[in-house]
Amino acid sequence: MARILAIDYGKKRTGLAVSDPLQIIATGLETVESNELIGYLKKYIAREPVERILVGYPLNLDDSPTDATPLVDKFIRKFANVFPDMPVQKVDERFTSKMASREIHNMGLKKKSREEKGLIDEVAAVMMLQDYLAWLPEKK
Repeated sequence: MARILAIDYGKKRTGLAVSDPLQIIATGLETVESNELIGYLKKYIAREPVERILVGYPLNLDDSPTDATPLVDKFIRKFANVFPDMPVQKVDERFTSKMASREIHNMGLKKKSREEKGLIDEVAAVMMLQDYLAWLPEKK
């Protein structure tokens, strides 16, 4: 089986998480500057088999777009142009950054580590991916 890659896309930086090849466990991969993301993904996908991409999709509580939604839509279009055969699935990212921040705090990290925005982005991607993996049909 191939991996599933989750992307928590942001204006400045993007958190990445990846599943194991059996698609059971989500692990933080890295936080990448958003303007370098496509190049990073080209290298990663060239060396690791990836089955699909999950992209955190920002919506308000009433399902209306946020001010970040057009930015994510633009990234998805760009990604589809570079990787036309790779399935992309939008996943609800509401509250993931807040939950990630709380989980980082619960881990007992020092305040400076807890405030590192890149870590929050990466943990948010892990949480999105783990939720997705939990809902996948049982593996053969």
